[in-house]
Amino acid sequence: QVQLVESGGGLVQPGGSLRLSCAASGFTISRYAMRWYRQAPGKERELVAGITSTGGSTTYVDSVKGRFAISRDNAKNTVYLQMNSLKPEDTAVYYCNALWGRYGSSYWGQGTQVTVSS
Repeated sequence: QVQLVESGGGLVQPGGSLRLSCAASGFTISRYAMRWYRQAPGKERELVAGITSTGGSTTYVDSVKGRFAISRDNAKNTVYLQMNSLKPEDTAVYYCNALWGRYGSSYWGQGTQVTVSS
C-alpha cells in the first residue's frame, strides 16, 4: 500500500521549534520531488517548501524563508521539515506530498497538526 505518514506535530510556544517527518512506504521517494503544504481552517492550501528528487534544490514560501528547512534522506525514504522561530501564523495542518512529474504521480499524507500558541 502506498502511504505517506507525517509525524512530529504538536503544540509549541511562539519562538519554539518542531521537526516534522514524512515517512514513505509502498514506494521509494528517490524519483519524487517532495513538498510540504499547510492548511488552516477557512484558508487555502499553501505550498510551504519543496525539494527536488536529488535534494539539490529547495524552495520556500516567502513567509517561512530563513526559518524553515526541508531536507530528505532517500536511504531512509523520509523527508523532513525543520521549523524554527515558529509564529502563531504557522498554525495549520501540515501535509506531505510526493510528486513524480514525469508521470503526474502524486501522493499525500494524512497531515499533522502544528499549533503555535502561548
